[in-house]
Amino acid sequence: MTPNLRLSSFYFFYFATIGAFMPYWGPYLSELGFSGSQIGELMAIVLATKIIAPNVWGWLADRTGTHMPLVRSGALAGLIAFTGVLLYSGYWWLAAVMAVFSFFWNAILPQFEATTLRTLGRDSHRYALVRLWGSVGFIVAVASLGWLFDYIDVAWLPWLVLLLFVGLYVSTLQVPEPPRDEVAENNVPSIGSVLRRPEVIGLFLACFFMQASHGPYYAFFTLYVEEAGFSRSMAGQLWALGVLAEVFLFLITPRLILRFGAWFLVTLALVLTTLRWSLLAAVPESLPMLLFIQTLHAFSYGVYHAAAISLIHYFFPGRLQGRGQALYSSLAFGIGGALGSLAAGYLWDGVGSASVYVLAAGLAAAGVVASLFGHWRHRRVAARTRAG
Repeated sequence: MTPNLRLSSFYFFYFATIGAFMPYWGPYLSELGFSGSQIGELMAIVLATKIIAPNVWGWLADRTGTHMPLVRSGALAGLIAFTGVLLYSGYWWLAAVMAVFSFFWNAILPQFEATTLRTLGRDSHRYALVRLWGSVGFIVAVASLGWLFDYIDVAWLPWLVLLLFVGLYVSTLQVPEPPRDEVAENNVPSIGSVLRRPEVIGLFLACFFMQASHGPYYAFFTLYVEEAGFSRSMAGQLWALGVLAEVFLFLITPRLILRFGAWFLVTLALVLTTLRWSLLAAVPESLPMLLFIQTLHAFSYGVYHAAAISLIHYFFPGRLQGRGQALYSSLAFGIGGALGSLAAGYLWDGVGSASVYVLAAGLAAAGVVASLFGHWRHRRVAARTRAG
C-alpha cells in the first residue's frame, strides 16, 4: 500500500463517520423526543470539545515529537466511548457520552493533518488530492444511509457509526510516523509571535465565522429539508451532492491555489457561502434551487478548507505545525461550530426554521470582511519585505 493510499484510507473512514453522524444525529435525537434547543445543545457539545481537545493533543504531540501514536489512541478511545450511546438515552447521559467520545474524535484529525503535510513535504499543495477521499467516504455514508433510513428505523444509527469507527481505528494502524527534519523543525519563530500577526488573526477570524455559519447546516439541514416537504432519502442525496461537488473541486484545487493564491480562494469561498445560506433561507421548497445551493458546498467547504490548510501550513512551519492545525480546528470548528449550532437551536425553537440560515448568512458575510483584512495585511507585509 502506497503512503498516499494509507493516508487516504484514514480520511475515507474519518469523514464517512461524519457522514453517518452529523446529518442523521439530529433526526435520531428528534425521534428520541428531544426539542430543537436540546438537539442544538447536544450538537454544540460535540463541536465544543474541539475548543480544548485539539490543543491538549497538539501540546502532547509537541512534547512527544510524534503524532500517529496519539491518533491511534484517540481513535480507539473514541470507539469505546461511543458505545455509551447504546446504554441509555437520557439527556444528561448523552451529553456526557458526547463530551467524552468527541474529546478523542475531534482531537485526532489535526494531528493527522500534520502527519499528512509532513509526509507530502514539498508537495503539500497536493493535499487536496489526498483529502478528497474523505469527501468520497462522506458521500458513501450519507447517501447510503439516507436511502437505508427509508427502510429501517434511524434507531440503528449508533450501531452503524460504531462499524465505521472500527474501520477508522484499523486505518490508523496502517500509517507510519513520517521522519522529522530536526534542523528545519526547530528553526521556527515562537508560536506567540505568529499568533500576534494581524494577518494570522484575520485568518482565524475568517475561519471562525465560516464554521459558525455551518453550525445551523450540520445541526438542522436534514430536519429543514424534511420540513420543506422532502423525504429523508432526498435529504441524504442532497448532503451527498454537496460533497460530490466538493470532490470535483478538490481535484483542481492544487492548481487553483498555485494560480490565484490561497487568500483569494478563502475570500471567494466566504462570498459564495453567504449566497448559499441566503438562498437556503429564502427558497427551501424549490428542488432546483436546493440542487444549486448544495453545489456551492464545493466552495464553502472544499475550496475553503484546502486553501485555509495551505495558509495554516505557511504560517505555522516545522514544529509549530501540530499546534497550528489544532488552533485551526479549535477556533474554527470548535468555538465557531459550537456557537453556531447553539444559536441555531434557540432560533429554531424561538423564531422559526428559516431564521437559522439568515443567521448563517450574516456570519459568513462577517467572514468575508475578516478574510479581506487578513489578505490586505499579508500583502502589505510581503511588499515591505520585498522593499527591504
